[in-house]
Amino acid sequence: MTAPEKRLRLPVRRPPSWRAQAPVVAAVSLGGAVGATARYAASLWWTTPPKGFPWTTLGVNIAGCAVIGVFMVVITEIRPAHPLVRPFFGTGVLGGFTTFSTYAVDIRRLIDGGQAGTGLAYLAATPLAALTAVWLAAATTRRALKGRQP
Repeated sequence: MTAPEKRLRLPVRRPPSWRAQAPVVAAVSLGGAVGATARYAASLWWTTPPKGFPWTTLGVNIAGCAVIGVFMVVITEIRPAHPLVRPFFGTGVLGGFTTFSTYAVDIRRLIDGGQAGTGLAYLAATPLAALTAVWLAAATTRRALKGRQP
């Protein structure tokens, strides 16, 4: 005769309640409004001619990626931050500021405007420049703040 099988009962994981998520959603929303407003201001300050190269979008995306490199090093390796700082600034402000949807529209505009070579170069250059900006900013921040860890 064999022993009866015992079933292991695991606790059921429930998603966090709306009340637990509301502060994060609010932080991301407020940060997104700030970031999108800053991006819009950049587009007014540094306009792109209708058939011109989208320097504003490229510059905004590179700058935003560099800032996220600095930000992530500071809040993960140097100084812990309040739990809402990352959703507000990292996801909200920088997510609203960087604009990879406009990047896609710019590529299509360039290609449809007969500038396929420029559009394809922009398609390749933007992610390479953005990733390089994150890496350089993170490495520079680590080097600059070496020895200041708590």
